[in-house]
Amino acid sequence: MTSSVAAELPAQPSDVTEPIEGNYFVAAYPPLSAWTGAQVSALHEALARPAPAAPLGLYIHLPFCGKKCDYCYYLSYIAQPAAVVDRYLDSVVREIALQAAHPAVKGRPMSFAYFGGGTPSTLSTAQVTRLGEGLRRAPAWDGIEEVTFECAPRSVRPAFLAALRKIGVTRVSMGVQSFDNDLLRLNGRVHLAEDVSRAFSLLRHAGFAWVNLDLMCGLVGETDEKWRETIRRVIDLEPDSVTIYQTEIPRNTQLYRDLKSGALPASPVSWETKRARLEEGFLELERSGYTVVSAYNAVKDPHSHRFLYQDYLWRGADMLGLGVAAFGYFGGVHYQNEVALETYEAAVERGELPVKRAFKLSLCDQIVREFVLQLKLGEVPLAPFRDRFGVDITHEFDTPLRALGAEGWLTVSDTSVRMTRKGLLRVDRLLPHFYDSQFQDVRYT
Repeated sequence: MTSSVAAELPAQPSDVTEPIEGNYFVAAYPPLSAWTGAQVSALHEALARPAPAAPLGLYIHLPFCGKKCDYCYYLSYIAQPAAVVDRYLDSVVREIALQAAHPAVKGRPMSFAYFGGGTPSTLSTAQVTRLGEGLRRAPAWDGIEEVTFECAPRSVRPAFLAALRKIGVTRVSMGVQSFDNDLLRLNGRVHLAEDVSRAFSLLRHAGFAWVNLDLMCGLVGETDEKWRETIRRVIDLEPDSVTIYQTEIPRNTQLYRDLKSGALPASPVSWETKRARLEEGFLELERSGYTVVSAYNAVKDPHSHRFLYQDYLWRGADMLGLGVAAFGYFGGVHYQNEVALETYEAAVERGELPVKRAFKLSLCDQIVREFVLQLKLGEVPLAPFRDRFGVDITHEFDTPLRALGAEGWLTVSDTSVRMTRKGLLRVDRLLPHFYDSQFQDVRYT
């Protein structure tokens, strides 16, 4: 590659006022707003090529919930009848069979899978068993390294956990968010702190090798004292890992609508306060023997608790997105499925891939994508970029690296680019400095 990405990436000031609302967390590059229906054909071309050597994974979207949380921006359907859920699960199984017939997928071993939502644990035991068995009939699941399943505290029950073990789940992630009952009610959660303790005990008794607990700092109404108590309670439980997200106010949430109408019961927590609480949480976890391994995660054992869904995907692995509105990345092409349940199911019924929009990444785009996502891990080694792309990323990103380094957000050595702790705490806000100029200052979604 002879053109320099850095030449297209003018540095931006990092002291600009941060918006209260909008998306913060960066999950993909280029931004989703750049994906179009016109590029869907690029995915079909990628699927028609011979199978590559890259790891392959699945993301399975299960969009059903008992109640939608105020801050949630994912597509979900509330309190649906069993027949609706059953029909959807049948469509997901048919979709993976359609994918598995393509040359780039057929016979290829599966490395990881992630069941997200929605609230996947609202499925019945029979439903999750049927779904798991149906998915395993298509790709090669034997020897799969990691299968994650999201659970909500109130829907954790022994028979369901036994079914998860049977279909091969190795990692359970439970959305706790806070241990303060008033905060949970205020932000639209259906569980209480006592539900977390009960569910965690059941998870440990079920024998899962990895239990992760999700927290959110900066919930509406949160105080320093409430946050410290949440960190204390989660440390007392001793989960294998803890994930902490900073609360966002995306435009398609009840939280955003309440903000605009003046109905919020308390002022939104500032970004600086959220980062200060995140830093305090990380420090307490480190004092208790955890290791911070990304901008969001602290783990007990970095060697045995390596989050493959994240690590593989951020390093260029392929991932098939299954289900309504699901996102995938395959052969250098981002894509998203149809975003309405009826449209998604109708496409699958016709024997068509239910893809709504896509984006084919150029070589430059792939370099930017992998670099910015890996920055979220805290350190990006230089050698893999030289080996895979034939580029020196310190040269390609020279201008933004110098600018951010001068402000203390990161450091550059002969072997890696490393985020400082203060840079890691705000890494999602810094990543657009590395974007191609056409993708800067655009809406993420």
